[in-house]
Order: sequence, then C-alpha cells, then structure tokens
Amino acid sequence: MLVSFEGIDGSGKSTQIRYLMHRLEQEGVQYKVFREPGGTELSEAVRAVLLNPDMVINPVAELLLFSAARSQLVSEQVIPLLNKGYVVILDRFFDSTTAYQGYGRSSLPINEIREMNRIASHGLLPDVTFYLKIEPVDAQVRTTGLRRDRMENSGDRFYDLVTSGYNELATNEKRFKTLDGRLSEQELHDQIWLHLSHLMKEDLS
Repeated sequence: MLVSFEGIDGSGKSTQIRYLMHRLEQEGVQYKVFREPGGTELSEAVRAVLLNPDMVINPVAELLLFSAARSQLVSEQVIPLLNKGYVVILDRFFDSTTAYQGYGRSSLPINEIREMNRIASHGLLPDVTFYLKIEPVDAQVRTTGLRRDRMENSGDRFYDLVTSGYNELATNEKRFKTLDGRLSEQELHDQIWLHLSHLMKEDLS
C-alpha cells in the first residue's frame, strides 16, 4: 500500500507520519518512510541542491530536478518495497510538484506537469493521500524562528497559490483525504488511523 502526506510547510505532515510509524509498529505492520526529495543517494544529492538557500534555480530546472529525484526513489526503493508487501509512506509525492511548481511557480501548464509526474512516478498512484489543510498564515506562526530553506523563502503570495492548488487537487482527486490541520496532533492521528486501517482491511480482503 502506498500512502502519501501532503500540505504546505508547517502543516504537521512530519508529526503525523511519526504518529503513524508508532501505530504501525504497534500493529506489527512492515512499513518504510521516505521524504521527497530524498530516499536514495542520488535523490538526497538533488535535495541538497534544491533546498540550498544560496542556489538560484529557474522554475523549469526546479521541476526537472524534483522529477529526477522522484524517479530514482520510486524505481530504487518504492516499487521493490511495494512488491514485498510493505506499507510505503511518502512525506510528499507528485501532488507537491503540482501544487508547488504548477500552481506556485507556474513553471509549466498543469497538464504538462501532470504528464511529467506520471513519467517520474512510473505510473504509481497513492492508495490514499492525506492532505493536512492549513492556512499559510497559521503555518507561518508554527515555523517562526526555524531555519528556512530555499523553498520556504518563496514568500506569502507563493504559498497562497500553493494552497489554492492543493485545495483544487483535494476537490478533484478521490484518493485525497482532507484533514483540518488545526486539530490537535492526537485528533489528527485518530482520523488518519481510522481511515487507513479501514483501507488496509479492504486491501487484505
């Protein structure tokens, strides 16, 4: 089973993934977690370039770098693990590219970005995508004082556009499960586990 977590920076994705890891361990479920970009030697090298605050990268190059890192992760790690029956959890997947590079950067038309996503992900679709919905102003409060990378320094207008992109995806994609990112950590985890455990039971039946 392939599970992805999406949302703007500061939405609480990483925290919820940690909660889910603990629950899966308790349940004896084999799982593996990867962050995007990252998860392989090549993908981590690309990540260092993409998040370097001193690096100037044009929008199309940025899109291609994210896609290259994703393709390597999927082929080297995700597909083999899925074939072994693991639950694979992704801290971001191609929906981030649609929201950030498509809506935020407007680097290419959305339909072209979708095709790039299809190629880079080797046709894989998450079984469920948990979208932690939060307004940029609330996310900014959470991240105040933290060291910011190149993407996080993109400005308020950029994050407004990214949020609009995510909201549109959540409306149109049936695999999206939208969650109120303002809820407590435990409340969010309970909702995530309720939905995921149901899907896992269906997957086994």
